Amino acid sequence: MTSSPAASLTDRRKRANRRTVLFLWAVPAAFLLVFFFSPLAAVFSTAAKTALSDGLGVDLWQRIWRPLRFTFFQAGLSTLLTLLLGLPAAYVFARFTFPGKKLLRVLATLPFILPTVVAAAGFNAFLGPRGLVNVALMRWLDLAAPPVAFMNTLTAILVAHVFYNVSVVIRVVGSAWAQMNTRQEQVARVLGASAWRTLWEVTLPLLKNAIFGAALLVFLFDFTSFGVILMLGGPKFATLEVEIYLQAMHMLNLPAAGLLSAIQLGVTLILTVASSRLHTQRDTKMMPLLHNEAVRRPQSRGEKWLVGGIALILILLLVLPTGSLALRSVTRLDAARGERGAVAAALTLDYYRELFTNRQGSLFYVPPIAAARNSLLYAGATVMISLVLGLLVTYALARRSRVNRVLEPLLMLPLGASAVTLGLGFILAFNRPPLQLLSSPVLVPIAHSLVALPFVVRTLQPALVSIPDSLRQAAASMGASPWQVWREVDFPIMTRAALVSAIFAFTISLGEFGATSFLSRPEYPTLPVAIFRFLSQPGALNYGQALAMSTLLMLVCGGSILLLEQLRLPGVGIEL
Repeated sequence: MTSSPAASLTDRRKRANRRTVLFLWAVPAAFLLVFFFSPLAAVFSTAAKTALSDGLGVDLWQRIWRPLRFTFFQAGLSTLLTLLLGLPAAYVFARFTFPGKKLLRVLATLPFILPTVVAAAGFNAFLGPRGLVNVALMRWLDLAAPPVAFMNTLTAILVAHVFYNVSVVIRVVGSAWAQMNTRQEQVARVLGASAWRTLWEVTLPLLKNAIFGAALLVFLFDFTSFGVILMLGGPKFATLEVEIYLQAMHMLNLPAAGLLSAIQLGVTLILTVASSRLHTQRDTKMMPLLHNEAVRRPQSRGEKWLVGGIALILILLLVLPTGSLALRSVTRLDAARGERGAVAAALTLDYYRELFTNRQGSLFYVPPIAAARNSLLYAGATVMISLVLGLLVTYALARRSRVNRVLEPLLMLPLGASAVTLGLGFILAFNRPPLQLLSSPVLVPIAHSLVALPFVVRTLQPALVSIPDSLRQAAASMGASPWQVWREVDFPIMTRAALVSAIFAFTISLGEFGATSFLSRPEYPTLPVAIFRFLSQPGALNYGQALAMSTLLMLVCGGSILLLEQLRLPGVGIEL
């Protein structure tokens, strides 16, 4: 029985679509295979060989459940709190213009950039035993002990996670919200729907993929949290990541670290597969906004209270720790003799001057300018790698194919991988031919790109799927080639999302510390690695130098983001 011409045409289209998807996935899949799965396989292989010869230890199985349970608990609660603040903030940034909006957007992005060691130092400088709050209260109330117990508590962990990840919700959801046309909301209001009903039945369903994508990213970051738990939570709080670090670096128990890493990756894979299953329904096609027609000044009293309240909360949450960090970098605290608990403070620039002095004559001394240059070069390379790979993956995911169901969850796995395990894997996998790359600085931006790539894809995908096919068909009917259709239709609409993706990749690279501490050469450190060198050495002077270099890192990151914020899309009046 001969198939009909229509069926044959459909089969040819399916085969062509499958070939296109495979072609688009070829380079990103090869990148993940070589630079992610190969290092992990090296770690798991070494761990398995050691386990077969030495054994795992009976108590290990008993120690898995407690950190696993706490990891899920703190990640879920942190994600919920982040969404409670991030969604209203995303609405404010997407729909309103107000004085200081650009500066507040930069301040909201800064915490996400900063290494965990810097953020921990910021909270310590603000609410620690010798932080600004406790010092002021001790002097005011004449107390002998700090009255505010913030460090080494669950509250510190939750606040720090919201501090870090609220920018993810603002950027991902805010970008989709700003591109969403308001006509459907206006129609619902005209038909008698209240503001809350319009939000619940019209706006949120249109934003569900962006919200779910942002929530997944936040949960994965909280699930793999390391520095925040270790430095702010204290010894009584342990996540899987902290336990991996202790087993691998302190107890030298590589089989146990490998097993815990496998559990962590398994949970991550389950989450990403669930995300893909729930993500099978495409976003609603909408005519995207090319002008700031939906952005306006707050008019009613409720809108003014909303904008002012969100701005105030963000300032209190984001500015006080980083501001305290900057203030402490120019302040020397000395206990005043003869006064119970009194502390004398004096302004000084000694910590900054000492940054440019190699008093001990160390061969590995690197000036802050050189460390900043290294960070910027690595960040630039990360942006290029992640954007190219991200665009290929985004266009592949825009097509219906079974290949996407298999490969999309694998794309998210680097977010759930232990930085400690990945660093060890790079050392094991690339320390021998044919890829003997440990002496090359190229591994640093590659490691950064593994983490940045999911952010790039999640930011580009909503912008691409929101483009109506009718625009492409109209351009093609007028004689435009596929390249011209992409240049004249897709590119102008996606440029905004691409710039947001570039910001994510750039900031992730600037603040990444875990894998960089394993891979960066001593003579080419990044700013986070240089800061950690100062923090790991005892003494008030080294601590002050770490605060001073952290302040310089904040200035570099803030200046870079502010520059990107000034970019405008070609031919339209949208600001990033």
